[in-house]
Amino acid sequence: MTSRTSLNSLGRLLPYFLVGIGFGIVATKSQIISWFRMQEMFRFHSFHMYGIIMSAIVVGAISVWLIKRFQLRHLGGETINVSPRVQGAGYRFGIGGSIFGLGWGLAGACPGPIFALLGNGVAGAVVLLLSALLGTWSYAVLRPFLPH
Repeated sequence: MTSRTSLNSLGRLLPYFLVGIGFGIVATKSQIISWFRMQEMFRFHSFHMYGIIMSAIVVGAISVWLIKRFQLRHLGGETINVSPRVQGAGYRFGIGGSIFGLGWGLAGACPGPIFALLGNGVAGAVVLLLSALLGTWSYAVLRPFLPH
């Protein structure tokens, strides 16, 4: 790989890097990286996190609707396809959600803002990052044996 090619590749990643920095700033300012906010949510003492989660659901739903309605294309020029989900009996969602929720409750942090936590100097986020990577690797190993 030539230096020009690697610079071109890095340039293509710049928008994602900038969006990540923006997400980190929003995560910090909205306090979604605060373990105290997580504790409030899990004890049903505050609406703060539930409001943020519901806002994300609404934004996601509107985004998917817009993608389908206007047949938007990704940067490669191909139409974005949103495949319908096969629900099945729902066991996988219950089991997966329970594992995710237990990890979230024990760690006091959702996996989304791990890098924002690291950027804010929370040293314990290294354990969260390693645990998230271990969980992802475990899923990849166990995936052939899991119901899908």
